[in-house]
Amino acid sequence: MRAISCSVLSGGTFMRCFTVLGPSQSGKTELVHALAALEDAHPRSEAAGHIGLTQFAFMGEDWTAIDVAGGPEFARMGGAALLAADAAVLCVSPDPDEAVLAAPWLRAVEAANVPCFIFINRMDAPKGRVRDIVSALQAYTGHTVVLRQIPIREGGQIIGAIDLISERAWRYREGQPSQLVEMPKSETEREHEARAELLEHMSDYDDALLEELIEDHEPATGALFEIARRETQHRDVIPAFMGSASHRNGILRLMKALRHEAPNVDVLTERLGVSGALAVGFHAQNRKHLGKCVMLRALGDGVAQGAQLGGAGLGGLAGIGGKAGLDGLSKGEIGISVKSDQLGAGRVFTASAAERVPDWGRGCPPALARIAVPLRERDDVRLSTALGRLTEADPMIVLGQDQASGHAVLKLQGVMHERQVLAALAEDFGVEVTTEVPAPRYLETISARVDEQYRHRKQSGGAGQFADVAVTVAPAARGDGFRFSEVVKGGAVPRNYIPAVEEGAREALDKGPLGFPVTDVAVTLTDGKHHAVDSNDFAFRTAGRMALREALAKAGPILLQPIERVDIHVPSVYSGAMVSLISSLKGQVLGFDRDPDFRGWDIFRALLPASAEEDLAMALGSATQGTAWHEMSFDHYEEIYGKEAERISRERASAET
Repeated sequence: MRAISCSVLSGGTFMRCFTVLGPSQSGKTELVHALAALEDAHPRSEAAGHIGLTQFAFMGEDWTAIDVAGGPEFARMGGAALLAADAAVLCVSPDPDEAVLAAPWLRAVEAANVPCFIFINRMDAPKGRVRDIVSALQAYTGHTVVLRQIPIREGGQIIGAIDLISERAWRYREGQPSQLVEMPKSETEREHEARAELLEHMSDYDDALLEELIEDHEPATGALFEIARRETQHRDVIPAFMGSASHRNGILRLMKALRHEAPNVDVLTERLGVSGALAVGFHAQNRKHLGKCVMLRALGDGVAQGAQLGGAGLGGLAGIGGKAGLDGLSKGEIGISVKSDQLGAGRVFTASAAERVPDWGRGCPPALARIAVPLRERDDVRLSTALGRLTEADPMIVLGQDQASGHAVLKLQGVMHERQVLAALAEDFGVEVTTEVPAPRYLETISARVDEQYRHRKQSGGAGQFADVAVTVAPAARGDGFRFSEVVKGGAVPRNYIPAVEEGAREALDKGPLGFPVTDVAVTLTDGKHHAVDSNDFAFRTAGRMALREALAKAGPILLQPIERVDIHVPSVYSGAMVSLISSLKGQVLGFDRDPDFRGWDIFRALLPASAEEDLAMALGSATQGTAWHEMSFDHYEEIYGKEAERISRERASAET
């Protein structure tokens, strides 16, 4: 394993970086391997959780490809992998019906405003026309997708491709670069039609080209390539290429397009929007014996061992694919920082500070909540420390606390993310953990007004305890919580003891007759008695607590469940299925609107019992092939009656025994 050179690359350029995205089974890793092997016999690679990094040389320049796992939840984390990218390559299936699977990735690309190249992979086994694939993808992006190649077919098989700008034909060769051939006469008419369509799209963003087309002039090939470069870098268009990574078909053409049309690291620095930025941390891991390791891309000069970065001195630096240390990173280079606790993922670093990355780099809100319980009680403190370090390394984890048990609550992107976190806890920190689904925070209230009197008397030698209180307990308006008042006359309960009665009443609200905290109750102290010697604060607090407990049991207790407001971000083709899905989960549909920011997406709104959140996450995955995601926020509490309320109360009692 060799360390990465820190020198500025030949030709006055800096290391280039692109992120390869796409659905599962689209062949992303095959594509990265094929691109890296074009001219480099020894590419360097590194796996880190759900991403892989590969560094290689091509035409005298150094490149890094970031390969992101294709699971649906990783699409929701895709923005983080674009934090270091000059461009994105979206690898898609040759089946038009599967275009919707690419929708979350296109959404991440558009949010990041990063230049994008589409590669239609596995064209050795197409399942539809290329034109239909492009049309299906166009439904999920506001940028124009332009087909830069058309296939050459022979005997029902795709044997090559025609470049629509250069009008050159290439015949695929197994495992080798394609061979330049004469354009088949059978393809001439189709090529002219496809090229005219391409030029028409390009002229929408270039007045000079539009003028030439209107005057029926044939534009020069060199000028067209320059227009294509400019329009791709400006995100006016998304060029689409095709091939088969496993057979090494169409790979060279894609790599040349990246070389000529992807911008350099200065454009990335502008997108991150942090003045004086020196580096961006786009991924991190806790590694045994090394601690937190942060993957950095240098955005400027000065990222060197011992130099100030993020407000402290930069510790060690390692290259991708090897343990050898580096003295520093040149602008554009990627390396791994160690022994630098001030650094983390999801941050842009100046010399003196660490700034949060833009919203597009933070991913979607977590979709899964889990209570983390150590297998061994003695690991409680170690688990707390480990989770703190994990959340520093992985900004996609949100850490909270379960109010009932006091255990940590992890909010994660999905089941695969959960597995990664549990594996890291076990392997890197030696803490084995089981997880539980958090229970909704049920409450209870009352439905009737009750008058209750309670006398607390205790005599055990010496001074005794005496307090007598009369209270009226009544339902309060929903959301009022607890209200206490008093109308005592004639000093029946001395003023100095009334706060103790209120305190005791509050204590009784911690657990009502159904087993849950009590809310929306109005308590009025109406009368009472005291003893000149035996009355004290403790006695009146006890009397207040017991009076309220007895009153609550008689006041018609009602179970309340939390209702969440749900915003489901869903491709429009699945919006209709959301109605039956929400209904099956006992929710209430509020309606849906077109997403104003992302083409082909809707925002579907509903109210849903908090107890259904886990089922919603699973049902959404099935109903939308993992493309949708949701946000939930508390809306209100709602009564539950009958057998369901009895079941919940029994389960609570069983859990406490």
